[in-house]
Amino acid sequence: MTDDPDHMQLMPDGSGPSTDPSVPTPVYPDTPAAVPGPVFDDRGAPLSLPPAESPRRRRYWAWALFFVVALSVVVAARWNLNYYALEPGSAQPVQPFITVPADKGHPVSRPVLLTDVRIGRVTALTYLFYKLQGNTALEPLESVTGGTPPSQLTAQGQLEMSQAEDDAKAAALTRLGYPVTSTPSGAVIFGTFPGTPAYGVLEVGDVVTAVNGTATLTAQALTTDLARYHSGQSIDLTVLKGGKGSPAQVRITLKSTRVDLGGGQTVTLDLGIQPEDQVDYAYPFPVKIDVTNIGGPSAGLAMTLGVIDALTSGSVTGGHTVAATGTIDSQGDVGDVGGVAQKTVAVENAGASIFLVPPQEYKAALSKVRPGLRVYAVSTLDQALQVLKAHGGKVPPAPVTTSPTAPLAPVAG
Repeated sequence: MTDDPDHMQLMPDGSGPSTDPSVPTPVYPDTPAAVPGPVFDDRGAPLSLPPAESPRRRRYWAWALFFVVALSVVVAARWNLNYYALEPGSAQPVQPFITVPADKGHPVSRPVLLTDVRIGRVTALTYLFYKLQGNTALEPLESVTGGTPPSQLTAQGQLEMSQAEDDAKAAALTRLGYPVTSTPSGAVIFGTFPGTPAYGVLEVGDVVTAVNGTATLTAQALTTDLARYHSGQSIDLTVLKGGKGSPAQVRITLKSTRVDLGGGQTVTLDLGIQPEDQVDYAYPFPVKIDVTNIGGPSAGLAMTLGVIDALTSGSVTGGHTVAATGTIDSQGDVGDVGGVAQKTVAVENAGASIFLVPPQEYKAALSKVRPGLRVYAVSTLDQALQVLKAHGGKVPPAPVTTSPTAPLAPVAG
């Protein structure tokens, strides 16, 4: 006999425990399951209980809920709102993008930083996420695109960067006293409007040089010449596709089209293009600027300072980590850019101690400035160089220019 409950088994007739381990435990497969009896309330009346939900039905509802949630996420991720999100991008040395002749170049120990922003379309799924980011700005669609279809933004950014590279070389070389000449060479297409005759026929970067054989070497000349034609007429445009190669003839039939420019502004266009001046520069020697993976003109000032630094001895930055943003034209004028608040965060993260910005964006930069970063508003290349000179930078002297002869004072008598 044993009293170990782990070894207690019933006798085959169920009369009591068996202490013999050789006796098998009986199995009764036909024994019915226990059926619960009726349930009564406090007064003795039977209660009607709802039928128990089956596991299969519970699984069905779980899968249905999962499907609804997943579908909602997919829809929200694809539902574009009328906003773009501007986030701090990067601040990187401009010098690796600049190449000058070996016999004219000088080593650059502390190059100027160019900076950018990351931009992305806001969806219903990401709106709240972006809204809660302290350094992210949500900008209305129209303020970013200017009425241009989003599909053309990348091409426009590349065109603007190419133009900024040319202008930066011209401004830098002119400031160093080298001769630079410019020649108008046509009207470059900056954008086309959906629904107009030009849309899908002319692309961003195409250069129109003539209308029906008449040369149009500026945007104004093209606009003036197009005014001679009206809806229903066909015109032959001489076009350099992408601004390169041999001229091609493109025939387009004009059609009056109502175009929404955004902000409640509409206009009727027969062709539907945004033309700008295309200018060819002649430099005294080859200088190459090739900024990759960044679009837009805002690196103009930084590229100009980078070319000057590469072509002069000493350090333009005076050993400081200097960042710059702002457009530049061939005369050295600095223009407004966007996203400076986010760019300020980027240059701070890169360890910059001096940040040059256009005057229009000075307050935006100050709104994000932290101790250790000094922000300066500059409207010209010369002002930027004077700021760097005040901080120990070696700045080349301004070229000597010949002033026009002053008129003689009238002589009485």
